[in-house]
Amino acid sequence: MRPKQIYLFFLICLIFLSCNDKKAPDISNIKLNMKIERFDQELGSLKPDEISEKIPTLRKKYSWFFDDYMEKIISAGQVTDTVYYTNLRSIFQNKDYLELKSTVDKTFPNLKEQEEEINRAFKYIRYYYPKQKLPRLISFLSGFAVQTPIGNDYIGIGLDMFLGESGSRFYPALRQNIPAYIARRFNPQNISPRVIESFIREEMFPDQDSDRNLLSKMIYNGKILYLMDAVMPETNDSLKIGYTKEQLDWCSDNEASIWAYLLQNELLFESDYMKIQKYLAEAPFTPGVGENSSSAPKLGIWTGWQIVRKYMDKNPEISLQELMLEKDSQKILTDSKYKPRN
Repeated sequence: MRPKQIYLFFLICLIFLSCNDKKAPDISNIKLNMKIERFDQELGSLKPDEISEKIPTLRKKYSWFFDDYMEKIISAGQVTDTVYYTNLRSIFQNKDYLELKSTVDKTFPNLKEQEEEINRAFKYIRYYYPKQKLPRLISFLSGFAVQTPIGNDYIGIGLDMFLGESGSRFYPALRQNIPAYIARRFNPQNISPRVIESFIREEMFPDQDSDRNLLSKMIYNGKILYLMDAVMPETNDSLKIGYTKEQLDWCSDNEASIWAYLLQNELLFESDYMKIQKYLAEAPFTPGVGENSSSAPKLGIWTGWQIVRKYMDKNPEISLQELMLEKDSQKILTDSKYKPRN
């Protein structure tokens, strides 16, 4: 390679890096030490004959979460009636429960890695939203019922829904209720992204029922993922949106075709739920797009993400907080000048 060519090559690399490397804010002075409280271990350590004596103390400690867990998650019974103690004793002696508990204990002897990731994300949230109330983090066994429920003052983490390879002997039996394309995300790497996504969607910026057309749904979801970009800058895009690497690559390779499909079929302002849901829902692929079921799922969400990213690139004077408050999805699309070319 000639000297001039070498110079041009490195110049192009520098330009590329400068365009794609957005400097994250300094959060080193933000003091935060959120712990994941191991309700699963505290409850699991009780012997059946200790329930009557020790459960009241555990209920006092875990408050809202305890009641929700007993009544809604494992359906042990109403906590105002101690009859549920009998159901707990039965659960504690159940062979399947004991096997699941053992697997969770071995897979998650501690949650230090997840605590570090979640703390880092919440430091960014506190940087951008200093007055935002932060939740308690509580881990539990759900009996494969729920991943990250949010209650009055907490986010729960159903560890049995994140077992990865350790859960391979449990998950096949759930296929009837939980499809493989969802169960593949039941791994430890998904704990932090799902906790942060749930908090953003449910506590910070819940979806508005008034946003009914596809474009509004796309932009809303795009803003959620863009906020995840901001508070989880080191997390892979595939984990944020829940794609495989192959699905993410497919979207990048077919971005212009996806956009053309949405425009040609006049879908942006479509508000019929049945017509637009397939572009937003979890699925193995997006029906009607791509060949031989090769497309990625929820292409409306992925495209909305790219529109919001482009909007923020084109309008650097707009802050993250201003973006999240912007209700005009058409304005975001127009000002993004989004016109992908493959």
